Amino acid sequence: NLLANLTSCRYLLDFLCKSLHIFSPSSSLSSSSVLNCCEGDVLFLVDSSGSVSSYEHGRMLAFLSELLLPFSLGEDQVRVGLLQVGTKPRLEFGFDKFKSQSGLQGALKSIRPLRGDTNTVEALEMAKGVLRRGAGHGGGSGLPRVLVWLTDGVKPGDVVGPMAELQKEGVAVLVVSTGHGNYQVLKQVVSPPAERHLHFVDIDDMSIITEELRDALIEILRAERINVRDISTDSATLQWRPVLSGRSGYYEIRFGQVLSGGGSGGGPGTSPSIGGSQYQRVTQPADSNSVRLRDLKPETTYVATLTSKSNNQDFNSLSVTFTTNRKNPPTPIPSHLLVYFQISESRHNSVRVSWGPLQPDRVTSYLIEYSALPGGKLQTVRADPWQNSTLLSGLQADTTYLVTVSARHASGKEKAMSVKMSCSHDSVQVDWKASGEGLRGYWLTWEGQQSSVPGRPSSLYLPPDSLSTRLSHLPPSARVCVSPIYRSARGDGLCCTAQFQSGELSHFTARVKVKARGPDPALWVILSGTRT
Repeated sequence: NLLANLTSCRYLLDFLCKSLHIFSPSSSLSSSSVLNCCEGDVLFLVDSSGSVSSYEHGRMLAFLSELLLPFSLGEDQVRVGLLQVGTKPRLEFGFDKFKSQSGLQGALKSIRPLRGDTNTVEALEMAKGVLRRGAGHGGGSGLPRVLVWLTDGVKPGDVVGPMAELQKEGVAVLVVSTGHGNYQVLKQVVSPPAERHLHFVDIDDMSIITEELRDALIEILRAERINVRDISTDSATLQWRPVLSGRSGYYEIRFGQVLSGGGSGGGPGTSPSIGGSQYQRVTQPADSNSVRLRDLKPETTYVATLTSKSNNQDFNSLSVTFTTNRKNPPTPIPSHLLVYFQISESRHNSVRVSWGPLQPDRVTSYLIEYSALPGGKLQTVRADPWQNSTLLSGLQADTTYLVTVSARHASGKEKAMSVKMSCSHDSVQVDWKASGEGLRGYWLTWEGQQSSVPGRPSSLYLPPDSLSTRLSHLPPSARVCVSPIYRSARGDGLCCTAQFQSGELSHFTARVKVKARGPDPALWVILSGTRT
């Protein structure tokens, strides 16, 4: 009990120290960098149910304090609201409550968790009402609206439908999860792009995403916005913030090709901003916020200019440049040369190594290297590009070997995969190596006999400095997957299947499916073991 009390006191002291630094007026974070940059409504949906401890709830609020500190608040600036999720969700304060940072920061320090169930669906119904009322009273119809959901990822509920309705009404949805579950659900509810609007982070490391999330908010809330989406070979959608909504007027859109050599501007039917080329002109009513530009040429660069026409107020013209897609894009070269690597027919002194698929038009040869661990003599076998297996013989019984197959590409590139075979009692050793910026950890999943829920894979999160672990009590044909976790999502990692027969190791299979995030990402997994 004494140890538990000391641990609780340590967490509490750590929280208080961090909170005092964040809430302090002398914080090094200056508000001048984003002063007057933005305009719109931001509603925070904060999970404070029973699955979130008091410490975690405090860390979430401290994170919000640091996130919002630089923004100017009030009319014609950023308006902030906060709604807590519990058995009975509660609106702590609405958009009209605070017009200064001192009031907002004090309110964040005084909020207490609700506890109970995670009633996110009812909370989203309340959020829709708050966002709608904000758009019609003081916020200005057509201003950007953002919902930021802070959750631990536990039992989010049926949120896909309500979140889709919010996005249909023009609300941008961003998500911060302090857990690592329900990735597919959370990815589905955020507004694109997911890599900027979906964040997975440990509760004690939330500060590492503060700047990234704030930049995403600034990008949405900037006073003037125009962008192009859904670009195809002959069309594209131009989208803007509807500054004329609720006012009289219309939008004029002019778009045309950008000439590489410039061009003489002016003249009937031409626009100097389009380099003198012929342009097309369309108009949209005041309550619209997008238009589909059609009859475009493939693989051509265009510039589109939006002008808001109103007798009551002057607006700056906004321009954006985009390039249409190619009509018949070339077939991409595979990012890897080996898709699977299998070890089978294991005997006391031999083993068969197989790989694939065969790519004789791209691969010049295969090199198989193997050696006993540790420090055994390296032996090699070469195979031609039409060969997809070989038998390694003369091996020593009860000895661990590292086997590597390298595919040598005609262009000089090389892709290698490795499997370490070792004898261990009723367990499997998993080792891996990974590279790539933004790595936050690893997620292991496997089907084990000791799974808490029958038929459901077991899982384990490991920090980024972990490079191995041992799994025990694996059933026959156990499949083990290692996935890298990055800032915005979990990468599609590497899975190995270890098939056991009574009394001896039958074979190991490793299949690669790598789509990890980050520059120059890579992931290698080594699975080894026996079962008796």
